[in-house]
Amino acid sequence: MSFAIWALIAGAIFTVMALSGTLLKRLPLSTSMLYLLAGFALGPAGLALLDPSPSADHAILEIVVEAAVLISLFAVGLKLTVPLSDGRWRAPLRLATLSMLVTIALLSAIGIVLFDLAPGAAILLAAILAPTDPVLASDVQLAHPNDRDAVRFSLTGEGGLNDGAAFPFVMLGLGLIGLRDPGAGLWRWLTFDLIWATAGGLAIGAICGYAIGKLVLYLRTEHQEAVGRDEFLMLGLVGVAYGAAQLASTYGFLAVFAAGLALQRSQGQPTSATSQRAAAKVADQPLEVGSTERMEELATDPRLAGAYMTEAVRGFNEQLERIVEVAIVVIVGAMLTLIDLPGNGVVFLLLLFFVVRPVAVGIGFIGLQMPRDQRLLIGWFGIRGIGSIYYLLFAIGQGLPAADTQLMLSIVLTAVATSIVVHGISVTPLMKLYSARRQPRRSR
Repeated sequence: MSFAIWALIAGAIFTVMALSGTLLKRLPLSTSMLYLLAGFALGPAGLALLDPSPSADHAILEIVVEAAVLISLFAVGLKLTVPLSDGRWRAPLRLATLSMLVTIALLSAIGIVLFDLAPGAAILLAAILAPTDPVLASDVQLAHPNDRDAVRFSLTGEGGLNDGAAFPFVMLGLGLIGLRDPGAGLWRWLTFDLIWATAGGLAIGAICGYAIGKLVLYLRTEHQEAVGRDEFLMLGLVGVAYGAAQLASTYGFLAVFAAGLALQRSQGQPTSATSQRAAAKVADQPLEVGSTERMEELATDPRLAGAYMTEAVRGFNEQLERIVEVAIVVIVGAMLTLIDLPGNGVVFLLLLFFVVRPVAVGIGFIGLQMPRDQRLLIGWFGIRGIGSIYYLLFAIGQGLPAADTQLMLSIVLTAVATSIVVHGISVTPLMKLYSARRQPRRSR
């Protein structure tokens, strides 16, 4: 197919989304649902212009999906401006640890019972589906840096943490299958894949984000240098954190998330909300005559430089995140024809969404004071998406047996597509109802 046809298709998709953005916010629809439909129409079941194969094309698909996850994880880190000592962090930390462990345990048991999977394959399937998605969950994530809503903060933090936290259990499943060496008594998995790779990834990302952020602010406020090119700062930091983490045999996902957290904390004492809004306004506005000088003034102002830097990086990152979301979900839509779901696969998915997720959240929140409506929303919005697609492609690239590949491909693609549709339909009315219920409480 010629480049002109692809340009026409891509241009049509972007134009339609630009024109319908305001309308979609009022309807029980999400942009991801439309991307999924576009991908299905372009795939083998429609125009046959797009025919991605997870087995034959797993190398390039893995890179593309991984890049999308990295961009989104960095964006999540930038959104979480609440101090790490704040009690709000207890909810996402529990979701990304205890709730995720419960999810993996329950899904592993269900996989063994329903599909007669070996323990290693069952753990691998469970770990692939365990993380919630930081890419497709934008409608239930923090709306702006000063957003302190408990539901949005919990889901945003969970999506940032558990995409990396699931990696050790993917490694465990691969090791039990025989595709990696977990060591006698799982010693190698425990010491390297779990402890070192997790802690090391977080530490490397935090050091990179904090050090680079401090360096940029020093150059800007003390020497009026390194001003502008914030998009390169974002891409550079993601690349440095990810590359350093991978070379150190740690998890790049956690490193990039930690780099985002550390970058927006490198500004030192938080600036006022007024200063942040002023920085965001200048960072987001298009360059007009005379505006360059004003932006440079803001970027080098010791009081506003930190807020300006994080807002400028965040603005570019969020735009890039929307673009990669289009590409990945269109690819997922084109792959839907590969689904060959066994009869009990429907039971598996029903248990995932309506039993496993609510139970895991309930257990994770034991002893945590949180209103019932917030617990229910968090229990429902366990959105599965791009992270699961990446882990599936990673497992295929490690040599996953053909029989396991087809089963996991069918289940994961169905789970992601179902989540896009079901959660996409429910997010607008449920979040509006939640906001309406919370408003009277805030006004008291």
